[in-house]
Amino acid sequence: MAYGVVHHFAGGTREQYEASIAAVHPTPDTLPEGQLFHAAGPSGDGWSIMAVHDSQESWEKFRDEILMPTMQAGIEGGFAAPPEESTIDVYKLMP
Repeated sequence: MAYGVVHHFAGGTREQYEASIAAVHPTPDTLPEGQLFHAAGPSGDGWSIMAVHDSQESWEKFRDEILMPTMQAGIEGGFAAPPEESTIDVYKLMP
């Protein structure tokens, strides 16, 4: 079952997003293994990122092996604080 993750970075900016995504995605035009969808943009008081993975396990592998270690090591110009996170079991995903 597809699994969705939404991260909201209060006070986050486009510049922080660009630095962070460059550090955790394979290339500017490709998604990490298992990720089906990615969207990001300004929202409320900061920046939000929405991703859909092919499974919860795929998300957890990306989170544990790539995202968290990279963020914990520090990303120059990246987001300064952890996001508020929400997740969903995706019922329907349309192209």
